[in-house]
Amino acid sequence: MHTMRVAHRWLRLQTRVWGRRPAAARLARGGLLAASVGCLWFGLHLAGERDQLRHALEADPVVPAAMADLQAELGPMLPVEVNERVEYWMRRFRTDQKEVFEDLLAREGLYGDMIRRKLRERGMPEGLVYLAMIESGFSTRARSRAEAIGMWQFMVPTARQYGLRIDEWVDERRDPERATDAALDYLQALHERYGSWYLAAAAYNAGPTRVSRALRRHAGAVKGDEELYWEIIDHLPRETALYVPKFLAATYLARRTESERFVFDRVEPFRYQVVWVPGGTRLSVVARRLGAEGRVLRDLNPQLLRGVTPPGEVYPLRVPAGSAPRVVAALARTDAGARRAD
Repeated sequence: MHTMRVAHRWLRLQTRVWGRRPAAARLARGGLLAASVGCLWFGLHLAGERDQLRHALEADPVVPAAMADLQAELGPMLPVEVNERVEYWMRRFRTDQKEVFEDLLAREGLYGDMIRRKLRERGMPEGLVYLAMIESGFSTRARSRAEAIGMWQFMVPTARQYGLRIDEWVDERRDPERATDAALDYLQALHERYGSWYLAAAAYNAGPTRVSRALRRHAGAVKGDEELYWEIIDHLPRETALYVPKFLAATYLARRTESERFVFDRVEPFRYQVVWVPGGTRLSVVARRLGAEGRVLRDLNPQLLRGVTPPGEVYPLRVPAGSAPRVVAALARTDAGARRAD
């Protein structure tokens, strides 16, 4: 009975934070509530109650096993701490930046499912999808003043380090799938280096050299946990000091869109088929054969800088889902000159 009361108190604490009960929480093992205790450490005002509940739960011999089962079902979860810096961005997203934030929530529909799938496959927290929101607003054509490009805002050296192709025909920093793979490779490497997703996110934004220098000089450390990020935040570049709190605010609010009364229509998800086409195939020609607007193929293949596949190589072209047989048939009937004609 004591275990049940403690577990229900933990659920109420989670509900206070999230505004609703965790979707995966349910009664199990004779009424024991399987609730995750390792995911969200919010606010100093909850610290005392949080610690009491954690100690009580850990002391019970049955609770850890039930929680381990739930954690395995949910996968790794991103710790989201709400403090004054995070609350600042939550207020902005609810007020003067509400329309902008609603637009970002709508755009998440385009690539969010693809990014989450890749995160799950790697055992990474799905909340990291909102780094792409803060980096670029989920735009494959985003370009920063420093010439970082694409949804994940890669600079040329890092992009090439993680296997992205950049030449006069193709810039895979703009490719949503390839750039996401590279970004998750990079984030995994940073997490292994620093031991914290907050520090990994900071290093993704500012570069590992700056984060490592701040850790050495101001914390006497080379890696740590989420708390260590807040110790060095004032010694990071201003953009990075804002970056992680903004990311955490977006993560928190994006999971509470109904209770926060955000209004938006999700963009249709990114779906396609791949057809291998000859080098030098123009997107405009393929679009015309499909009876589609040229922008449809450009949006599916934003990495193609000139609207044409690279010459001298067979290239995997993305086409609208369900249209692959028509594209193959149309190209088979089209001679090389016509494929290249505008």
